[in-house]
Amino acid sequence: MVGTSLTGFALAVWVFQKTGSVTQLALISVAAVLPGMLLSPFVGPWIDRWDRRLAMLGADLLAGISTLVMAGLLWAQALQTWHIYASVAVASLCTAVQMPAWTAATSLLVPAKALGRASGMVQLGGAAAMLVGPATAGAMMGSLGVEGIIAIDVATFLTAVLVLLVVRFPAPTGQDPQDDKAPSPAQSLRASARAWEHIKARPGLLGLLGFALISNLCLGMVHVLITPLVLSFADPATLGTVMSTAGVGMLVGSVVMIAWGGPRNKAVGVAVFSMAQGALLLLGGLQPSAWLVGAGAFGALVAYPIVNACNQTIWQMKIPPEMQGRVFALRNAIASSTLPLAYLLAGPLADGVFEPLLAHDGPLAGSLGQVLGTGPGRGIGLLFMALGCLAIGASVAALAWRPLRQIETDLPDALPPS
Repeated sequence: MVGTSLTGFALAVWVFQKTGSVTQLALISVAAVLPGMLLSPFVGPWIDRWDRRLAMLGADLLAGISTLVMAGLLWAQALQTWHIYASVAVASLCTAVQMPAWTAATSLLVPAKALGRASGMVQLGGAAAMLVGPATAGAMMGSLGVEGIIAIDVATFLTAVLVLLVVRFPAPTGQDPQDDKAPSPAQSLRASARAWEHIKARPGLLGLLGFALISNLCLGMVHVLITPLVLSFADPATLGTVMSTAGVGMLVGSVVMIAWGGPRNKAVGVAVFSMAQGALLLLGGLQPSAWLVGAGAFGALVAYPIVNACNQTIWQMKIPPEMQGRVFALRNAIASSTLPLAYLLAGPLADGVFEPLLAHDGPLAGSLGQVLGTGPGRGIGLLFMALGCLAIGASVAALAWRPLRQIETDLPDALPPS
């Protein structure tokens, strides 16, 4: 995670400084999501049949090779933007295998009562990546360059592979006797269709999935826009500091989740902490200030691991272990389906709609511009605030809908307590 964070930051800065286009930056994010989203319905049934450890091992190896190829192109001074698209697309396919295998394996390794804390520990890994990655990459770009940073990323993949060679996962109980046979693509789709029927028959899970669609739309745009927002008034080193501040927030939230285990009603926790994220997006868009953006990012990222861990725990508790591979893969595909839309919309909305609105002579310069400011980046700030309002509205709707709010009491657990 730390290595990937280093490379992600360095490539985002490289592309934006090379092209000056938010849209080009956003297309890389599309390539990071769309291939894996399309693969997930096919790979989920395989994960329920494979050794989940081997699935993760193969995904890490392929992603590491792809990153190594990109490093070679950089050293040869032949790297083009489309090469980055291709490498990121390969990584997306690997993630489509790795993440549902990882999530399903957690249910086999951890007792049910500790799943909330375990999910907090997983978020802690992401927090460490956010904390160390951007600031370190920002500092190293001048000395090592993007090539050196990618080389470090390749080394971190080797670390992941070594860990997976050592750890053993137990097999899920209650597996279908036919699950040792390789499914055809048609059988995989039928298995994914059954997984969808399983979700659809449970309104609370369906509502949780719909909420994730809206959350990912908001957070996907923020992911693309925070780099040009900060670079509109500061340098890459400041951007690295802001991103690391967000990482500290995620670290704090992860530690809180590990110690706390989450609220008793985790569905309410998802909605309440998502509402807090929306309010902090409003703060981040107010002024061209690294302090404000950093404070908003810090607070939003404190809430982020709590939201994710509560959400993850609900799914792990309510889905039988022998079905988790296909259900989690399908859930990931559906929940991430708004991410390509977010990435594709973020650039045109920022460049073609919101930035002109708050240009020095824009239509809103004399009204909202008096509060938010005018000029480069202020339209992106306004878009941040609009996304915050959308997140708050979705959270209020989630709290108001009983099947989602009461999912933990209305839907029986599929995991034993120990």
